[in-house]
Amino acid sequence: MLTLYHAPRSRSSRFIWLLEELGADYEIEYVEVERMGGIGSADPRNPHPDKKVPALVHDGALITESAAICLYLTDLHPEAGVGPGIGDPLRGPYLTWLAYNAGVIEPVAVIEFAKLGDNEALSRTFRGLPEMQQRIVSALSAHPYLLGDAFSGADVLIGSMMQWGRHLLPAGDPVDAYVARLEARPALARALAKDEPPAS
Repeated sequence: MLTLYHAPRSRSSRFIWLLEELGADYEIEYVEVERMGGIGSADPRNPHPDKKVPALVHDGALITESAAICLYLTDLHPEAGVGPGIGDPLRGPYLTWLAYNAGVIEPVAVIEFAKLGDNEALSRTFRGLPEMQQRIVSALSAHPYLLGDAFSGADVLIGSMMQWGRHLLPAGDPVDAYVARLEARPALARALAKDEPPAS
């Protein structure tokens, strides 16, 4: 059994989407997390060592960090065709996008949110917003999805940013068309319906 430890409206929301895309058998354990402004608190039920989300437990094994969870799940369900397997020519680009999201996109988003974009040490380490924008826009200008013509787990990780950080990428196409393609996916609609715990 797969159990996703999830806090509504957080980075774990995208993994409900991915699990729906995969057609996986899973359950959601809704937990509380500490949020900006001192809202919320660490939930003792959460197995994440930092009490953050997402955290995934599969048959007793704990997996944390978004890139690792994405790769783990798409490798676990190769039949869904959402993650290129070993030997597939797209495996390298897939791994690159997963790592780029963790190593560049999310840090750049936080740097922008914190208004630290003019900090030379940060921009040299993680690159700046223009470079990040160019990387994504170039990919989407060439193909409908990050890996080409086929949707993948990389689109879940990076596309989910558009739900809260659309302003981080240039207005208009190709980004608007990409967002529309993602928002039309039935798995995303199912995931959004599960983001909040059922009313008791």
